[in-house]
Amino acid sequence: MSTRRVTGPEIERLIQLLAKLPGLGPRSARRAALQLIQKKEQLLVPLAEAMGVAVQSVGVCATCGNIDTSDPCTVCADPRRDARTIVVVEDVSDLWALERAAAINARYHVLGGTLSPLDGIGPEDLTIDALVARVKAGGVDEVILAVNATMEGQTTAHYVTDQLAGLGAKISRLAHGVPVGGELDYLDEGTLSAAIRSRTPF
Repeated sequence: MSTRRVTGPEIERLIQLLAKLPGLGPRSARRAALQLIQKKEQLLVPLAEAMGVAVQSVGVCATCGNIDTSDPCTVCADPRRDARTIVVVEDVSDLWALERAAAINARYHVLGGTLSPLDGIGPEDLTIDALVARVKAGGVDEVILAVNATMEGQTTAHYVTDQLAGLGAKISRLAHGVPVGGELDYLDEGTLSAAIRSRTPF
């Protein structure tokens, strides 16, 4: 039995695009689309405008890999940040999670993922070389490996540690509060703060 179409192709396209967002399945996407359409002036129009601006102005920071409207990004350009400490994260969502927790006032480096031979992701697919270059340039006292406590995350951490060996920077990692298999973006601010404070040598 075929499903009857109750909306036009434009609305169906909106639903299909929303369904591709993390945490939204087809049913949640339909509810979100309906809410946007029913509150067109309050939600849909401002959202469309904000997305248009984002398309034109948002980019990737050439220094750390953060997403922002300026390059270097707001974090890299902030003179109040401790430039001697670099926090290495897998993804921008992890950077944002640590910033929400206000756990540390340092600079960041986004790897862009983790090493995963089974998925064909090797060192050349990540920004490890750029991180090594930043440390080699001098002025970095500590590199904090704030990667997820997964097998891929730990493999990546060990590889990064090997690449940074002998460059003069202390290498540490997150400690208490981050469960094995846990992902930073899903942890609460208190847990992240405790993990930063309790970091250990790697």
